[in-house]
Amino acid sequence: MQAMHVLLAAVTTLTQGRVPTAHPTPLPPRAAEPPRVASPPPPPPSPLRVLTGQLDALQGLTELSGLEGLQGLAELEGLKGLQGLESLQSLAGLQGLKQLEGFEQVQGFEQLQGFEGLGVEVGVGAVHAHRPPAGWDVQDPGDSLYRAARRAFNRNEYTTAAELYIQLIKRYPRSAYTGDAHYWAAFALFRTGDESSLKQARTLLDTQERNYAQASTRRDAPQLYTRIQTALAQQGDQVANIWVREHAGAPRTPAAPRAPTAVAGPTAPTAPSAGPAGPASPTCPTSEDEDDDVRMQALNGLLQMNSESAVPILKRVLQKRDPCSASLRRKAVFLISQKRSDETEDVLLDVAQHDPDGDVRGQAVFWLSQVNTERAVALLDSILRSTTDEELQDKAIFALSQQHSPRAGAALRAYVERSDVRTEARAKAIFWLGQQRNADNATYLRGLYAKLTDEDLREKVIFSLSQMGGAENLRWLMDIALNEHEDIEQRKKALFWAGQSHETDLAQLTGLYDRIQSQEMKEQLIFVYGQRHEAAALDKLIDIARRDPDRELRKKALFWIGQSHDPRAARFLEEVINQ
Repeated sequence: MQAMHVLLAAVTTLTQGRVPTAHPTPLPPRAAEPPRVASPPPPPPSPLRVLTGQLDALQGLTELSGLEGLQGLAELEGLKGLQGLESLQSLAGLQGLKQLEGFEQVQGFEQLQGFEGLGVEVGVGAVHAHRPPAGWDVQDPGDSLYRAARRAFNRNEYTTAAELYIQLIKRYPRSAYTGDAHYWAAFALFRTGDESSLKQARTLLDTQERNYAQASTRRDAPQLYTRIQTALAQQGDQVANIWVREHAGAPRTPAAPRAPTAVAGPTAPTAPSAGPAGPASPTCPTSEDEDDDVRMQALNGLLQMNSESAVPILKRVLQKRDPCSASLRRKAVFLISQKRSDETEDVLLDVAQHDPDGDVRGQAVFWLSQVNTERAVALLDSILRSTTDEELQDKAIFALSQQHSPRAGAALRAYVERSDVRTEARAKAIFWLGQQRNADNATYLRGLYAKLTDEDLREKVIFSLSQMGGAENLRWLMDIALNEHEDIEQRKKALFWAGQSHETDLAQLTGLYDRIQSQEMKEQLIFVYGQRHEAAALDKLIDIARRDPDRELRKKALFWIGQSHDPRAARFLEEVINQ
């Protein structure tokens, strides 16, 4: 009867689709989903996004004990904007995260904020509109053609979509859909990419500008026009080439002064940010931001065609110091970072030190991660040692982690040792040291663990060493797990991460069960066995379910037996039922 109760409890839990919740441990909270790039069709996934999509080995384990080791991985927070940044080849160190689920928060480097206008292929000039809106006037004579064109567009049948939009334009010039049909036809033609289609797309947008200035897509049309001109220039069109050069170098026209507005009442003060306060930001006209997007797209096209012409213009942009050009400077930092040369290093170093805008400096610090020189390392080390700006510290930590010089590693290790800096920042440095996977860092982290008193930092050391892998690190993790003088939570985490590695001998893990006296550690071992796919792991779970005198431990073993697809598991459960 007791066995029946045990089995019934396990089966009930299984049918409810839940893991036993004796020790629930939530995964880290997800970061907010980044805004989608508004440009059909969706861009191909970046290597990092593909990586996060594969991290499903622990999917659904939101209530399993032992996942405390995932808490606090906020060092990965804010990686938004890595979409399309294939140039970050050194992020291969993240391959060790294949065991983790819930790393959608590996989205979003905030240091790339301000790039909402950046494009799909190369980072600038995305068209804001994503898909044609649904038809809105069934009484309009052009409604059925518009809807047919939209369906073709949404199926990525761009040639058909363009033909249908153009039919609408020709047959129903007074339709409410006609103005926007010029834009969507141009967009569909742009997607086909051949020279005649690009020229036709350009003509359609010229016509829209002359005759349909009130169309809802007019705001997005200049950026699409710039992309079309850039594509034509790259194919040898001289008219487009001249246009791109002129618009890349065109200075911004000063905005007319605005009339004074009524004085508003006082508002509650906001908390001061870290670091010295910058000058008050004036109201910058929205039209200037739109002009900046067009200019950046033109500059990007020029950079691809003739970098010698584009770089001096970008340098002039980065010499600006007015607050209204900060967004433009952020985008210019991205563009110039894509040109690998000594000149790039000089510009990024100058911006990182002297630009008055913190976000622009942060952009430069981030892109210094790709400049593997001693000068870059020296500046990043200096920033890490001197700045009080927390966001800049985080960017400098990441940038140093992507360098491959001994000095960069030494700078991170020195930062970890400091007790006068934020625990969160030290944790991030520990994490990135673990991603470098070299013997010096492994030796350092194993020695660091004994010196740390902060349990969160000790947890990060355990996690980082588990990601490094290797026999020596796994032995160290097992030593922590078996050390009865260690904190029980750290022992459980060490056992969990050691058990996740298939380099850890299962025979060693199964042999531990009878030697360990701690109830919590036995539960953790049962969980580890449940995560292994070898036949011997199931054998051990069946043995526990049969022979362990502790009812709760038998229940947990039965649950994990029920998760197995091995026919022996079903036979054993049937045997228990028939007892």
